[in-house]
Amino acid sequence: MSKATVQWAGSRESEAPLVVLLHGRGSNETEMAALAASLPPELAYASLRGPVALGPSQFTWFENRGIGRPVPESLRQSLGWFREWTDEVASARPVTLVGFSGGCAFAGAAVLDDPASFAGAALLYGTIPFDAGVPTTPGRLAGVNILYAQGRDDAVMPAELMSASWHYLHEESGAALVASRLAGGHAISPEVHGQLVDFLRRVAGR
Repeated sequence: MSKATVQWAGSRESEAPLVVLLHGRGSNETEMAALAASLPPELAYASLRGPVALGPSQFTWFENRGIGRPVPESLRQSLGWFREWTDEVASARPVTLVGFSGGCAFAGAAVLDDPASFAGAALLYGTIPFDAGVPTTPGRLAGVNILYAQGRDDAVMPAELMSASWHYLHEESGAALVASRLAGGHAISPEVHGQLVDFLRRVAGR
């Protein structure tokens, strides 16, 4: 796969906790890099470009079978690529994931695949990748810090996957969960932004 393309922001201290920002399908690292400017400055931010090209300046994390439904082989390849990158850049410092839309599914896949590797994950306006080769068994995320946000008027994500993701995270995953389902569509609301800031200060900054 291609070499990682990253935009860095926040703390330049080598031991600063690392927050990896994962953009949505068809976007790129610039979109999520802009978010870093309004997040806690004591943390280091890496806005990463998805490894699968869709078109000029358009990237994603995996091929899919429909919105929110990754092709397992493609997802597994990208997870291997991502693990190599985090092993290289993170060293011994904690890593927290923040994924939006398609990046939410990829962040969910990464933390489900290896829960012990991450301080936590903020899963924003997307879904859990069911039937995609990563475990979604009961208790899989036991004790893992998860922030999950949905928009009640989100017309992008399939309603059945949003419902299944909400149920899994609340009732089966075992996660240390903060979740909200607020008015609005497929965009980070001011309320969710505030929740994200609090989450990062509490989880990533420990």
